[in-house]
Amino acid sequence: MEYLLLIIGLAVGFGAAYAIKSKIATDQAQKAQIAAKEILEQAQKDAQHILREAKVEAKDTHFKMMADFEAKTKEVREEQKSIEKRLLQREELLDRKVELIDQREREVIAQEKNFEAREASLIQNEAQIGQLKEQAQAELERISGMSTEQAKDFLLKSMEAEARHEGAKLVKRIETESREQADKKSKKIIATAIQRYAGDFVAERTVSVVELPSEEMKGRIIGREGRNIRALEAATGIDLIVDDTPEAVILSGFNPVRREVARLSLIRLISDGRIHPARIEEIVKKVEAEVEQTIREAGEQAIFDLGVHGIHPELVNFLGRLKYRTSYAQNMLEHSIEVGFLCGIMASELNLNVKQARRAGLLHDLGKAVDHEVEGPHAMIGARLAKKFGESPKVVHAISAHHEDIPPSSVLAVLVQAADSLSGARPGARREMYESYIKRLEDLENIAKVFEGVTNTYAIQAGRELRIIVQSDTVSDDGAVLLSQDVAKKIEENLTFPGQIRVVVIRETRAVSTASK
Repeated sequence: MEYLLLIIGLAVGFGAAYAIKSKIATDQAQKAQIAAKEILEQAQKDAQHILREAKVEAKDTHFKMMADFEAKTKEVREEQKSIEKRLLQREELLDRKVELIDQREREVIAQEKNFEAREASLIQNEAQIGQLKEQAQAELERISGMSTEQAKDFLLKSMEAEARHEGAKLVKRIETESREQADKKSKKIIATAIQRYAGDFVAERTVSVVELPSEEMKGRIIGREGRNIRALEAATGIDLIVDDTPEAVILSGFNPVRREVARLSLIRLISDGRIHPARIEEIVKKVEAEVEQTIREAGEQAIFDLGVHGIHPELVNFLGRLKYRTSYAQNMLEHSIEVGFLCGIMASELNLNVKQARRAGLLHDLGKAVDHEVEGPHAMIGARLAKKFGESPKVVHAISAHHEDIPPSSVLAVLVQAADSLSGARPGARREMYESYIKRLEDLENIAKVFEGVTNTYAIQAGRELRIIVQSDTVSDDGAVLLSQDVAKKIEENLTFPGQIRVVVIRETRAVSTASK
């Protein structure tokens, strides 16, 4: 029974629990439905609100796009109106131009008709003038007794003679004026050239540089209160310049032998290290003796090389001094030896005295050994020295005339002149570079080649003469004279050159025939 009651109790408990659970579930479901309904209503409200905002925004965008479209449309219409207006103006302008062209065309047609009429009239007049001219010409020939060709020749000859006369008068007047101004202008040009060139020449030809082992050596060369440098200058006769030039002392003087003595003395003093007045005098005396010995040996060697003998010892010393003398970077002793050889070669070709020619060539620049001490041209100084020490009158004359200080009166003098020019003018002998020398000769030859009738041009004598070969059938004798003047004028206008350039035009006619059997 109890068991049954227990089961019934359990059943009732489960039933009550199930009823309570069902009620709770029903209540939760109702609450969920109410919440869902509220959410749905709220969502509908939000959706309607968003829809209204979207409609408003769409209307605003639509209105804005319509306004932009209308503005652009208005702008396009205004632009189209402007284009239409310009097109109308252009059309009106074109219409006016067409009318103007039509009018000008009518005028041109009228002018052409007028020109045709005038042309016909001119042709008729020309025919009449021709007839009158022929009649007048026949009448003139009858009166003068000459034909037309004879009259032309007579007139041309008269005009040519008159032109030549006037040309001669003009040339004479120009030459007179040129002579009057030549002296003044030449002096001015020479003075300017000397002024511009003197600085470079003096700096290059009267200065020697001695390198020092250190800057301290400058103080030792100067000495206490300058006694060392004064002693060296007094002993050598050369000025010493101690300036800011790094590790170098400059020796300045016109006498090249004294400058060489000073240079060697200073080098020995620097290497020895003992620099004081007594030592300076001792070294200078030794160096002077050595330099004199070198000068004497150089002169004797030059005489031996050329095979000339019997020259006075003083002249030998003067020749040796030329070892330390240069002209335009050319050593004067080597130049003298070269001139001597050239004179000998030319003398042998002419069957003259070869030794005498070599002697004159070797001694021709003797005056340059003392021209810094004696006044006058070096040619005249050398001639006086040669005469003083027993040289023959022919050699003395050749020395004095090699620069035409006096007119040459012997073949020997002319040989020395020619040899001196050859030695000094050859490429590389003097300061002028080989490339610039060749370029100057090419320019000189090319100037004449542009003239009509010229076949060949040759620059000879180191550019002092230009020879032009012309065609004889193209250039006449008178034309050759004019050609030489024209070429000379063009050379003056286009080239810069020292001295004078001689222009020679050669015109020759050759007749060749062959004899055969």
